Amino acid sequence: MAGGDTRKGAKAERTAAPHLPVARVLVEVPLPAHLDRPFDYLLPDRLDKAAVPGCRVRVRFSGKLVDGFLLERRESSDFKGNLLWVERVHSPEPVLSPELLELARAVAARYGGMLSDVVRLAIPPRQAKVEKEAPSEPVPAPARPSGEAWGAYQHGGSFLDAVHAGRPARAVWQALPGEDWPTRLAEAAATAASAGRGAVIVVPDHRDVQRLHAACAELVGGDGVVALVSDLGPAERYRRWLSVLRGRTRVVVGTRAAMFAPVRDLGLAVVWDDGDDLHSYPQVPYPHARDVLTHRAHASGAALVVGGFARTAEAALLVQSGWAREIVAHRDQVRAAAPRVTAIGEDDTQLARDPAARAARLPSVAFEAARGALRAGAPVLVQVPRRGYVPALACGDCRESARCRRCAGPLALPGGTEDGAPKPAACRWCGAAEAAFRCPSCGSRRLRAVAVGAGRTAEELGRAFSGVAVRTSGGGEVLDSVPAGPALVVCTPGAEPVAEGGYGAALLLDGRTLLSRPELRASEQALRLWFAAAGMVRPAKDGGRVVVMADSSLQQVQALVRWDPAWFAALELAGREELGFPPARRVAAVDGTPEAIESLLEVVEMPATGEVLGPVPIGEVDEEGNSERERVLVRVERAEGRALATALHEAQAVRAARKAAELQVRLDPLELL
Repeated sequence: MAGGDTRKGAKAERTAAPHLPVARVLVEVPLPAHLDRPFDYLLPDRLDKAAVPGCRVRVRFSGKLVDGFLLERRESSDFKGNLLWVERVHSPEPVLSPELLELARAVAARYGGMLSDVVRLAIPPRQAKVEKEAPSEPVPAPARPSGEAWGAYQHGGSFLDAVHAGRPARAVWQALPGEDWPTRLAEAAATAASAGRGAVIVVPDHRDVQRLHAACAELVGGDGVVALVSDLGPAERYRRWLSVLRGRTRVVVGTRAAMFAPVRDLGLAVVWDDGDDLHSYPQVPYPHARDVLTHRAHASGAALVVGGFARTAEAALLVQSGWAREIVAHRDQVRAAAPRVTAIGEDDTQLARDPAARAARLPSVAFEAARGALRAGAPVLVQVPRRGYVPALACGDCRESARCRRCAGPLALPGGTEDGAPKPAACRWCGAAEAAFRCPSCGSRRLRAVAVGAGRTAEELGRAFSGVAVRTSGGGEVLDSVPAGPALVVCTPGAEPVAEGGYGAALLLDGRTLLSRPELRASEQALRLWFAAAGMVRPAKDGGRVVVMADSSLQQVQALVRWDPAWFAALELAGREELGFPPARRVAAVDGTPEAIESLLEVVEMPATGEVLGPVPIGEVDEEGNSERERVLVRVERAEGRALATALHEAQAVRAARKAAELQVRLDPLELL
């Protein structure tokens, strides 16, 4: 950093530290891509002892005092001008450890991002009062749990032995239906902690964190585990983070931010339900917990578990490549634990009894399953893809989307009543009511729901099952658990409460809606949601039933019926390989104005296998088909993924130096299509 200390009122001449006087500092300010590097400063002798690599410092940058991290100290600098001084060392606490710095650099390189952005995600803001608190003694290592339940899985016991011995065992775990997965993961973490090593377990949401934290506390003690979640206050979050950094706590559970937890001597990294989009960080450079933990396990020689009831194509690739092994139960154990799954049209008898089963939202087989569970005194889970009321309508005969006659906006039912009668359909854009709908394609006056929300479904079921309690879970009111006893629990995906003793039945509604979403991962996501709900149902031997409202001939439905997520994940991976999409290939999505995208493509040095798809308009499109923002996809062979990320980052640096318009660049985004 050039420039002497010539400010008005500057202090007298300062003396540089006698040993390694040059401090390389990563400043904590948003920087353009061409300035993505550390800067050199002179370290005064008065800060010599406190200035340790990884500590927080205060420096002058662009005329302002800013915070930063001291990466390393050197004897000299390559910069030929005069160096500015380090003004202050906030604390000798080395919050940016060498391991965390290496991880941040690797994540930035994988996603084509900036080191400062990754460090900002990895290290919480400093709380001076908390930092001054006296550190506590490390929690004693717990006893190794028996882990007998892992014996139900092939290689389960040997995996725990490898974790205890510190070997780099890597596994894709297929949890049995109804499995108490928090306890199983807690046993694996306690196994690592019993050998004096650390464990990091990342789950999708705070409800999973609560269950997992309670299970870990039983095995390693309340002081032996900390939960890192976003809803903690700044002081408490920093206090827990420091307890991990200082080695007091060995086991960390949390949501996506916990993937950067500075656990000492990492022995086990776990990501549960890696297909959940909550594992992807919504801030640049958009890292995914599965990929970050995979790198951490590989770099540190730790064990890794990618677990869930379902399996993603990414997890299937880990198994197919031989990098990870499967931990699965024998088929007879799977059949014994799984509920009976019924699909629409699975046999001629079902269709003969209910000819309209394929078109009905709740066919007779679903009512039969619900009534049977309620008679047995068990709750019934009803999974609905959306919350609220009917989000969209279509013609009841030809299924053409129902549109407003004024503005061509989509029609929907607003819910509620007017003068004692249900409110008519209305436009979602202009709000105009449409009481006399007529389809312009076929002339029909009938309307049908494209997808009915949880609120409307709860009302319909309440009328169909009079006298039965109906509870809803989703949106801002998510239930953690429901008691045993007859009840209908209507919920959106991911908001399913745990039922005491398990659900007697599960009705998976609107399967066609989930499968027909225009997304690359639609089938994978639908099956993941179905397995998550079906895994909460009692085994078939105890009367547990699952009815999925989708055609039995579909591969996704067959995977659910046979409870074989690995089979479908292999098919999904093969399809991605044929189409050339992640994880078979690395793909970057670049969003911006047409001019900005064109300027990027002009300067980027594409890898040898690089291929550009697009551009296509995104967002609002005018009458001539033009859009203010467009998207291009750039894809390469998987082996050149790092080269693609580097090329895009360097191209962004060139554009930033020219002060060109900003672009959004994401590697392997979940919402690819």
